[in-house]
Amino acid sequence: MNRPAPSSTTRRTDPLHVVFGTGAVGLATVRALHRRGERVRAVNRSGRAPVPDGVEVVAGDARDPRFTIAAAAGATVVHQILNPAYHRWPQEFPALQAGVLAAAEAAGARLVSMDNVYMYGRPAGRAFTEDSPDDATTRKGRLRSRMAGELLAAHRAGRVEVAIGRASDYFGPGGGAQSNLGDRVFPPVLAGRPASVLGDPDQPHTYSFVPDIGEALAALATHPAAPGRIWHLPNDPATRTTRELVATVHRLAGRPEVRLRTVPTAALFALGLVDRTVRELVEMRYEFAEPFVVDSSRFSAELGGRATPLDEALDRTLHDYRTATA
Repeated sequence: MNRPAPSSTTRRTDPLHVVFGTGAVGLATVRALHRRGERVRAVNRSGRAPVPDGVEVVAGDARDPRFTIAAAAGATVVHQILNPAYHRWPQEFPALQAGVLAAAEAAGARLVSMDNVYMYGRPAGRAFTEDSPDDATTRKGRLRSRMAGELLAAHRAGRVEVAIGRASDYFGPGGGAQSNLGDRVFPPVLAGRPASVLGDPDQPHTYSFVPDIGEALAALATHPAAPGRIWHLPNDPATRTTRELVATVHRLAGRPEVRLRTVPTAALFALGLVDRTVRELVEMRYEFAEPFVVDSSRFSAELGGRATPLDEALDRTLHDYRTATA
């Protein structure tokens, strides 16, 4: 729900973080900033979101730079954590980023942008680092590459201070249907039904925990070394296979028998005929066909962030799903 921000004169002079986007990662970032005692304003289309007390929620269209500039007036840091519908990325994402970039530039604020690792393309037997070249083979990967390039160009030109945080496939509270470790895993396990995952479950795969992403983006907002660089946000370095992670979910749920099925490529194509989100997953299936490892050691070494251990993260996610269905 919409909660007004504190209105005292002292509070208004505090640094202000304006977070564009209140999906799972946006809300995790809002909560991380709030825990740090920061003043936070969240922006979405509806003006409603389950935010902590004292966080203001503003409604508007981030594609309109007049709106974004007004919404971010007085900001110290602007966070770009918008994520349009998967099938609408080419049509909406560039304009959303342009609106948020205009807001940060007008406010003289640091811009922290949430990103993923699509632009690297296929792993080809190597772990991804921040120095990996852009080698996207998909439409969404090429779009992400262009968008990151535009932000870094704005930073180099001195228009705005930019820090980019990249995460691998995410899971956690609010992860939902788009997460490979989300609605197709936790509710079925709790109900005693088989879990479903994309691709080969026996390939090692890096997953990023949503609360860890929020904490790391909050750190990028204030750390002096963050701007002008791309950062892989902390993940548990003990990369496991998807099957091992699903087995852990079964164990934590008290279900000793692991029941797991995979979604065949042919089924993805068939489902994509009627489901636009599934249709967009087809070109990303390479992520789950070979080892997919994202190295986040640079963040830990230079900024000090640490990821939640995978067992703990899975247990917290399971608790969230249990609570939601209670």
